[in-house]
Amino acid sequence: MNASRTGPLHQLARLYGVQTAYYDMTHHRRQASAEALLAVLRSMGAPVASLADVPSALRQRRQSLWQQVLEPVALAWDGWLTPLELCLASQNVDVPLTGDLVLENGEKQRIEWGNGLPVTDAAEIEGTQYLVKQVPLHQVLPWGYHRLVLETPSGPAETLIIAAPLRAYSPGESPQLRTWGAFLPLYSLHTQRSWGSGDFSDMESLVSWVAGMGGGAVATLPLLPTFLDEPFEPSPYAPVSRLLWNEFYIDVTRAPELERCRAAQDMLQSSSFQQELDVVRTLPFVDYRRQMWLKRRVLEELARFCFAEDSQVSATLRHFLTTHPAVEDYARFRATRERQRASWQSWPSRLKEGVPSPGDYAEDARQYYAYAQWLAQRQAEAMLETGRQKGAALYLDLPLGVHPGGFDVWREKVVFPPDVTGGAPPDVVFTNGQDWGFPPTHPQMIREQRYRYVIECLRHHLRHTGLLRIDHVMSLHRLFWIPKGMEPSQGTYVRYPAEEVYAILALESHRHKAVILGEDLGTVPPEVRPAMIRHGFHRMYAVQYELASDSPKGLRKLPADATASVNTHDMPPFAAFWKGTDIQDRLELGLVNRMGASAERRTRRVARKVLVSSLQRDGWLPTSSPDSQSALRATLFFLAASDVHALLINLEDLWQETRPQNIPSTPTEFPNWCRKARHPLEVFSTLPQVVEVLGQIDAIRNRRSYS
Repeated sequence: MNASRTGPLHQLARLYGVQTAYYDMTHHRRQASAEALLAVLRSMGAPVASLADVPSALRQRRQSLWQQVLEPVALAWDGWLTPLELCLASQNVDVPLTGDLVLENGEKQRIEWGNGLPVTDAAEIEGTQYLVKQVPLHQVLPWGYHRLVLETPSGPAETLIIAAPLRAYSPGESPQLRTWGAFLPLYSLHTQRSWGSGDFSDMESLVSWVAGMGGGAVATLPLLPTFLDEPFEPSPYAPVSRLLWNEFYIDVTRAPELERCRAAQDMLQSSSFQQELDVVRTLPFVDYRRQMWLKRRVLEELARFCFAEDSQVSATLRHFLTTHPAVEDYARFRATRERQRASWQSWPSRLKEGVPSPGDYAEDARQYYAYAQWLAQRQAEAMLETGRQKGAALYLDLPLGVHPGGFDVWREKVVFPPDVTGGAPPDVVFTNGQDWGFPPTHPQMIREQRYRYVIECLRHHLRHTGLLRIDHVMSLHRLFWIPKGMEPSQGTYVRYPAEEVYAILALESHRHKAVILGEDLGTVPPEVRPAMIRHGFHRMYAVQYELASDSPKGLRKLPADATASVNTHDMPPFAAFWKGTDIQDRLELGLVNRMGASAERRTRRVARKVLVSSLQRDGWLPTSSPDSQSALRATLFFLAASDVHALLINLEDLWQETRPQNIPSTPTEFPNWCRKARHPLEVFSTLPQVVEVLGQIDAIRNRRSYS
């Protein structure tokens, strides 16, 4: 397309933080099409239906940026605030300024500036002359979220000041500095007492067992609520909300009302209920619908009983709802959705834009969702307390996105732009790119909202974890946006104010004493890892990803500020990787053609040889022809002997599982997120290939001999 026509479009894109090109995995420059740029800009609020609208939109954007008196957010690293930039029309420049600095604790300080503040920039926009002046603040601020409210000739102007430590929390010389932990999805975990899949009580048992083996962490997939009826979307990475818990993981038998609620007891003890429970327990896959239906029947009786009685327990429930307004909003949202039988985007305007009122939903449904969140919160806290007492931290995962029809997108509409989804361009693992199907957050709107939603999401997780994994940490800097109706390869990147989110994460990590881990696998911009190092974020090291290239270079020295693993939940188990069965699976699913599968098999043979050579070189593998089991053990021992902060072991690898938990880009073609572990906890916790390997890993991590 003619450069004279796209020039203004590219200027407009830059003013919105939209990249017009990027470098792919082969280091080739990929130019975004005009159609893609226009679609992304429209989703961000730019008035551009076509290229003809660009000049007018460009003028409007420039004017709106210069009319902004103060940036909505400012940073004070280690309490030191750099001079703020104040933008004023020239006729308002030579006047004194006054304002209030309101600290997070409510303390207010009056501040005055006279004339003579330095001018740093100037421009004439649409006939108006604007000047930028520097406003100094000569004091060290305590850590926290503070507000500076200035009185200017243009009216009041306010900015959020995030005063944060430069680096995120670190345990320092704590014994957990060189820890190890076990990974298993909670839905996959099951015990002899569970209802066909794991619950919060089962996770407590797993935490206790791992701690007893010497481990310091238990990792699982997100435990956030999902749609388990209509629509049906059990993926932990498409949650209804990032602010709440998944009702699916409640242990009904530990509800405090059960011993007093006769109706719930009778239901549990009925032969029809027990027969249905026996069925879901014996299924090879988690039947979310049937299991949730069983739990909900009991929980509804318990909720009805609890809301009706006047007791200390019911008073505790009501206090919880009063102090957690998001839970009440969530309960009304879910109950309204059940009555409407449609996504919120199809609701009447009054419900879509406002808060549902009594009469818009069934009261029993509202009570069920409110009660279930209260119970889930109690059981999650009990799970956390068990980990604290045993010395094993819970390792939680904060997903990047939320379901487009979910509670968060409905409640925070301004934060989520329409008609675009987040994803990733093609890389060495996902050669067709990825469309994750969820809306990204709007970089400008989250700033104007003063990061309220972001902080709420973080606090929900950090209250319950010692290590938080930030899914796709590159999204702090930029995220790949894909316009509706286009392929992943046709998307483009949108930039985010990364330093502001680093500050929030650093501050909240110290307040909750939790390590921050960034998932930095995939296409990583050059500025990401230096920023992670500067701010004390830990990074990821996955052996199978290290080997996923046409010419793998072998296992390099592991960075100390890393969490290492053999694979991730999006990769095949080690036995499948070793044998190449995952390539055949992808061929049968149509994710790769026969020529591509042959090329991947050749690459995999090279990867195996490189892995064996690396392990032999370092003395962990005595043979050049190992089987899958011995290669896995050597790989884990190599990782255990490194200086990485944490080593996570996928428990399923230890019994040579070949079936994956998830194959990306197969939302309907493969049964993702529902395969139960081959063995229950009572069995795998006694298997020699599990107990012996974990014992040796614990000995290696603690620099002692194992017998």
